[in-house]
Amino acid sequence: MTKSADTHCPYCALQCAMTLTSPADLAPAAQPGPGTAPAPAPVAPVPALEVAGRDFPTNRGGLCRKGWTSPTLLNHAGRITEPLLKGPDGVHRPISWDRALDLAAAAVKDAQARHGADAVGVFGGGGLTNEKAYMLGKFARLALGTSRIDYNGRFCMSSAAAAGMRAFGVDRGLPFPLEALDTAGTILMLGSNVAETMPPFVQHLRGTRDAGGLIVVDPRRSATADFTADGGGLHLQPLPGTDLTLLLGISHVVIHENLVDTAYLQERTSGYSAVVRSVNAFWPERVQSITGVPAELIRQTARMLAAGAREGGSYILTGRGVEQHVDGTDTATAAINLSLLLGLPGSARSGYGTLTGQGNGQGGREHGQKADQLPGYRKITDPAARAHVAAVWGVPEETIPGPGLPAVQLLKSLGKPDGVRCLFVHASNIAVAAPDANAVIEGLRSLDFLVVCDFFMSETAAEADLILPVLQWAEEEGTLTNLEGRVLRRRRAISPPAGARSELWIMARLAERLDAPSSYSEDPETVFEELRRASAGGLADYSGIDYAMLDRGEAAYWPYPAGSSGTPRLFGDGFAHPDGKAVMVPVVPRRRRTPAGDGGAFVEPDAKAMTLITGRLLEHYQSGAQTRRVAELLAARPEAGVQIHPSAAEAMGITAGSLVSVANARGEVVCPAELSTAIRPETIFLPFHFPGSESANRLTGAATDPISGMPEFKFNTVWVRPVAAPDSARMLQTTEAS
Repeated sequence: MTKSADTHCPYCALQCAMTLTSPADLAPAAQPGPGTAPAPAPVAPVPALEVAGRDFPTNRGGLCRKGWTSPTLLNHAGRITEPLLKGPDGVHRPISWDRALDLAAAAVKDAQARHGADAVGVFGGGGLTNEKAYMLGKFARLALGTSRIDYNGRFCMSSAAAAGMRAFGVDRGLPFPLEALDTAGTILMLGSNVAETMPPFVQHLRGTRDAGGLIVVDPRRSATADFTADGGGLHLQPLPGTDLTLLLGISHVVIHENLVDTAYLQERTSGYSAVVRSVNAFWPERVQSITGVPAELIRQTARMLAAGAREGGSYILTGRGVEQHVDGTDTATAAINLSLLLGLPGSARSGYGTLTGQGNGQGGREHGQKADQLPGYRKITDPAARAHVAAVWGVPEETIPGPGLPAVQLLKSLGKPDGVRCLFVHASNIAVAAPDANAVIEGLRSLDFLVVCDFFMSETAAEADLILPVLQWAEEEGTLTNLEGRVLRRRRAISPPAGARSELWIMARLAERLDAPSSYSEDPETVFEELRRASAGGLADYSGIDYAMLDRGEAAYWPYPAGSSGTPRLFGDGFAHPDGKAVMVPVVPRRRRTPAGDGGAFVEPDAKAMTLITGRLLEHYQSGAQTRRVAELLAARPEAGVQIHPSAAEAMGITAGSLVSVANARGEVVCPAELSTAIRPETIFLPFHFPGSESANRLTGAATDPISGMPEFKFNTVWVRPVAAPDSARMLQTTEAS
């Protein structure tokens, strides 16, 4: 009997709509054998489900390669289908669920008895459904009694979120429907390569490109930057780390050529005069000398944005490329200031937004996974917020711990005398995805007990004392919130393997063993009903949304208070500050033009200092724990490659395909060279999807933005040199083995 379910892709925040069809429920996945190899060779399983793109505003029936191949993993031979306990010999072996839960609960009690409540930590993920993200925050604070919870969204959206909160009083990635871009005259896209990271997005850029109004800012000539060719627009290629200066230069032109929307600034903003003073020193020629972007392109960008705002609409969009810096919040703020100068936010035809990356990166940061937040995007330090949530949970307000540590600081505390000694990890592969990955792995190994919930033996799971097998996307019910702030339904298409369990079930069973206060349902709809009540009155108010309306296909954009019809476009009537105005915050660069010289320990006679930037490939997603197990995707991109300009390569004796060492004081990566004029000569690019000797995050630093806690992923000094011939043979064997 054929079965089908309408759902959404498990990968990025575009949340492309799809229909899954199966002739019958799948047989349970094969049991993994003993051992902890983190990346078993992919095999070609029996097709699990047929996938078809479904017409939906974000994707209009289209899917990328990852979406088309997403069902492949549902019955993959490497699937973990029963709890695994690491023995003294380092081998993981199956145990019963009862024993696994008893061990996890005992580890919690032991850590807290010896080191205090905050000796237990939780690290969540932006791929969890809203229900699981909400319950994880509640479970951490009530069942575990710890303040030590944060999630991998700290590595993605935190700078844009912090900038949005201080400017607008609220953080929603896109405060307008994605379809609004279709009619824009001008779009400025900073630090986002959507043509590879979320390919169906590009159809929303075509109208602007055809009008010659697409402007892309990227140190690389990416696939998205190529979209500006042949009269499609402009590509601005600044030196890495100079995006803030570039934005100040564009703002300088807008102000000094009288392109500002004066009426808008007077009526809807505060702080204009301070911003004018802050940009006075950044005239185009000076900005050219710092960024490498020609002064005339800076002027042309400002004029195009202003013309678009007057005529057909202008949008400014930021992505991780300009946000994953120690000044990421200020850079996003500069982009917001520029948008306010032009009168874009809250306009019916224009706007500012930031592109959420992870599948539930928006919802995942709204309901309690962040160290400083409670459900509904409430501040954990706000007495009224604490009282509201405590009432929903049925506990005294003082039961809820205070703010914890943001992700990088949380990971730095692992195994330390006053740090986290027992850690739970959900939906995150921090051994590959976190900055300064070697130090993170060392921290994981120093823990007294590590519990990882996963469906594959990821690199993080391989370090775990206890692995708990959980459900994949097509095996569960729930909701997610896409990059537009639109709440969507995830629907179960197939039955899970007999031994796998939902995180909701796991948290409910552990809460029982820990004698936790409040209730912990394993039913997603019941949890969502509680989430509605907990979020009511908050910035991210879901109280007017329920499963029935989502199942009817109704569009549900938050804030959606009970009795309302939701908010597809924010800021039409004002901003979320008490006076209804947006706050313009003056920002200026506070650091050197070049990255810190942290690679000295690896200086070699034939090595050259260069700037490393990292990012995603078309074929892979995040840490690659899933996509590296899809045979088709792995065959297309089986290993990392370092993109380097031919002139830089020639100067170092590096040829196409030869092995290259990229190193600094934190670690070393060895991979083949990919010569390309798309990269600046003083810059190299590494994808961050690969583990071991190809792990780009061995090289990234753990310095963070002082406001958002965002680590410095996009601006690191490395020493680059060719690998000598004898070493090349050895490293080639290592690379092939991995």
